[in-house]
Amino acid sequence: MAWIGTSGWSYDHWEDVLYPASTPSLARLDWYVGSFRTVELNASFYRWPRDATFASWRRRLPDGFRLSVKAPRGLTHAKKLYAPEEWVERIARCWRLLGDRQGMLLVQLHPRHERDDARLAYFLDRLPRGLAAAVEFRHASWLDDRVFDLLAEHRAAYVVMSGAGLPCVLRATAPQVYVRLHGPDREHLYGGSYGEDDLRWWAGRVREWEAVGREVFAYFNNDGGGNAVRNARRLGELLS
Repeated sequence: MAWIGTSGWSYDHWEDVLYPASTPSLARLDWYVGSFRTVELNASFYRWPRDATFASWRRRLPDGFRLSVKAPRGLTHAKKLYAPEEWVERIARCWRLLGDRQGMLLVQLHPRHERDDARLAYFLDRLPRGLAAAVEFRHASWLDDRVFDLLAEHRAAYVVMSGAGLPCVLRATAPQVYVRLHGPDREHLYGGSYGEDDLRWWAGRVREWEAVGREVFAYFNNDGGGNAVRNARRLGELLS
């Protein structure tokens, strides 16, 4: 099973790409779910939503839709996973409210957060059973087989990345594979549009993961000009 979508759903510059011009911001999600079956919530990184908001998404999102959620920066950037109990309790409570609309919890670490196996293991140990997590490492020190083994031990996914200055390591450490496509521009993150050859290459990788029984979540984060929408649509067509 492959879930293909975008990072976020509400951008002014997506008018006339995903939704008609002048569509109220509160109505944009309704247009989004008409095109995709999953989305990655990024706003939660800056401000974690209220419990009632998660309950509302459970009601609003259609059957068969999956919402992945980015962990708050208070946990990943301010505290760098230190003493995570309070945040984990809050996240777990909201996760339960999503019910069968749950995707994956994205844990993006700070670019200056160097490798600390003990701290990562402590955090993953405290996540409730059944909460599928994916960890995005931005510091090169984490790229080590022992870190991948630690993720596998906790059934947490290594986030496969595509983007300027980011290593593209095709490593699967969990029943799910989580892919973030930050844009093909070699100089700037989130820039550019993936060409047909690139998208066919990624479709091949998704099929390989599916062939060995892994569930794939892939999100395009090159939102400028509506590129993420077009790229996600095309990847979905190639996989269909």
